[in-house]
Amino acid sequence: MTHLLRPLFSTLDSAGLWLGLLSLRILLAWDFYESGLEKLHGENWFGEIQDRFPFPFDLVPPEVSWQMATWFELIGAIALLIGLGTRFFSLSLIVLTVVAIASVHWPAEWQSLGQLLQGYVLTDNGFGNYKLPVIFIGMLLPLFWMGPGKLSVDAWLRRRYCP
Repeated sequence: MTHLLRPLFSTLDSAGLWLGLLSLRILLAWDFYESGLEKLHGENWFGEIQDRFPFPFDLVPPEVSWQMATWFELIGAIALLIGLGTRFFSLSLIVLTVVAIASVHWPAEWQSLGQLLQGYVLTDNGFGNYKLPVIFIGMLLPLFWMGPGKLSVDAWLRRRYCP
């Protein structure tokens, strides 16, 4: 039986290096691009929540934070999609997402771990809603640690210039 499974697992492992990480990049690119477009075409509401930004981001003027978030989401999404600078943009988007959790998605008040865990949801019922950003971080971490996979500009550049 193992002689039949070994080639199957080898094929799946190989395909994962091409398609597994690509699927993460596509999903993340879609969501971050949508978020960036909303900011690009929307009103800056960062001034209303700047006091909730963690240090040192609370020192940055809201107009600058808004532009940084907008363009890191838009450019980062495109970079993830094509697999260019994947580790840099994954780390940058992780930082952006942690700031978003702390300032927007974290429960305003909680007295116990049970109350805090009520915020691990996709909808906000007064307890925060940090589940989706945590999932995004979980999706970005493999891209940071493993890179973009073989179907990417980064992989092509590595094959071409670092044989």
